[in-house]
Amino acid sequence: MAVMTTEKRAVSAPAKAGSEPAGRVRAELRDLQISFRLPDMSTLDVISGISMTVSEGEFVAVVGPSGSGKSTILRALCGLLKPSGGHVAVDGVPVSSPPPGVGFMFQKDALLPWRTVAGNIRVGAELGGMPAEEHEERIGRLVKLLRLDGFENAWPNQLSGGMRQRVSLGRLLAYQPSLMLMDEPFGALDYQTKIAMGKELLSVWEAERRAIIFVTHDIEEAVALADRVVVFSARPARIVADYKVDLPRPRHMRAMRSDPAFTMLTEAIWADLALPS
Repeated sequence: MAVMTTEKRAVSAPAKAGSEPAGRVRAELRDLQISFRLPDMSTLDVISGISMTVSEGEFVAVVGPSGSGKSTILRALCGLLKPSGGHVAVDGVPVSSPPPGVGFMFQKDALLPWRTVAGNIRVGAELGGMPAEEHEERIGRLVKLLRLDGFENAWPNQLSGGMRQRVSLGRLLAYQPSLMLMDEPFGALDYQTKIAMGKELLSVWEAERRAIIFVTHDIEEAVALADRVVVFSARPARIVADYKVDLPRPRHMRAMRSDPAFTMLTEAIWADLALPS
């Protein structure tokens, strides 16, 4: 009952968009503006004045209509896209090029076919500058954490879709980023595999406690995983709600779907998405 009461407050009074949570700020967007020039020389406004922060160890999910700029903010944070206006910073440093300590996981795993499971995970350690003598210990820990034991020497084409995504997650974690940007990493997976991968991600996050910005179209996935759910409007995107997810951890992905508090929050987010931009 206590959870239900807290959740009702979160639903009825979402946090102010752009409000800063406690702890060291890993990522900051302030009055972010992003526009693209089209071939006919007209301008397409994608992001309109978005402000938000993500603190150390915080798991933030971003949801919104297709084409609302969710993936665009990730590209701005990792220095792959220059904003039209506003401020983008990682660990307090303005982003003008790919910043150190930021890892990106895409929907497609993009594993190297000529490297084994262990070899693909090793890529992250190499890119992160980890001393070679520490590679084996880190890879072994991640293989065990992601339940890939026995597949260390398997090739990517010998793995299921879910296992390939686990390897991709292992590669990201081997890089040891302070900020993890995840762009619908489980979007192409079937429902059962998506639930399993969500469980894996939560177990890794609880062990590693790295800041995560997780973009998804799946509202239930967002609520099940995150500390906060930030809701974007249709393009040009602005933040229409910023919910604190006050459900207890550890979370059991299937069981929580029968929790009234879970249902109330997902329905509130659906209502936000139905609002005109």
